[in-house]
Amino acid sequence: MIRALIAAVALAAPTVAAAQSLDVRPVTDGVWAIVGEKEQRSPENLANNATFGLVVTGAGAVLIDPGGSWRGAEALHEAIRTVTDRPVTHVVNTGGQDHRWLGNGYWQAQGATVIASAAAVEDQQARASMQLTGLAQLIGDALEGTAPAYADVTFSDTYAFEVGGLSFEIVHPGPAHTPGDSFVWVPERDTVFTGDIVYVERILGVGDQSSIAGWPAAFEAVEATGAAHVVPGHGGPTTMERARADTYEYLMNLRAQIGALIEEGGDIMAAPQVDQSAFAGLEQFDSLAGRNAQTAFQQMEWE
Repeated sequence: MIRALIAAVALAAPTVAAAQSLDVRPVTDGVWAIVGEKEQRSPENLANNATFGLVVTGAGAVLIDPGGSWRGAEALHEAIRTVTDRPVTHVVNTGGQDHRWLGNGYWQAQGATVIASAAAVEDQQARASMQLTGLAQLIGDALEGTAPAYADVTFSDTYAFEVGGLSFEIVHPGPAHTPGDSFVWVPERDTVFTGDIVYVERILGVGDQSSIAGWPAAFEAVEATGAAHVVPGHGGPTTMERARADTYEYLMNLRAQIGALIEEGGDIMAAPQVDQSAFAGLEQFDSLAGRNAQTAFQQMEWE
């Protein structure tokens, strides 16, 4: 009996620690940002290295993004319980990155309905094996229990629903960080949850799955909401002005610099040397700026 209790405590410890590493910040009435680490996925953060959103209503709670693993979802649930005991009735996947969907199975087991764009689900299916292999290396045994589980409801461009008298509008404006990125607009709370369309405080990542051409337009769609409160995909809750500075202006500078390099006949080896110094204050700049430039070059040379 004692051994079983010790084993149970040992299994629960990573989830509790991960929940404690999630910073639950009030945004406005009934709205919270659940801010995870801005560093790499690890056994300690359970792949919850992102920012998540929570809206609590009288009829239940809506969670924006489910966590990056089964245990990551459990840790999110522990964090949610610090502000409400209402059940999570809906979970929105804002994209195809692991922390935007690999916790789905946990929430479906709790009875929640998961919603995602069809483009996000297609991306999730295409990259599931690769993501799980990568997470096995990054978080090890903490991946236990995690398996692909896809949305119960999918949509092409927009989807709207109501919970507790609040309306939620999900918009897939086109590809950005991933092909199926969406944002969630809650007009009665003047709040937009951007997923990976917006990064603040840290440099964004332009990966092979990203669209350097489509991402600025996706940001402009977010900006068009005029939201007073912005909950980004990475970093703390912010303003639209800060979101523009850290995301849109970075993307436009990168496009301009790489465009000039291509126009001059430069090659991909020169891409990391283009001038991104105006954004050197963003976290992870040194590790990602050069890679971003090379990926942007690969995409833009064919535009």
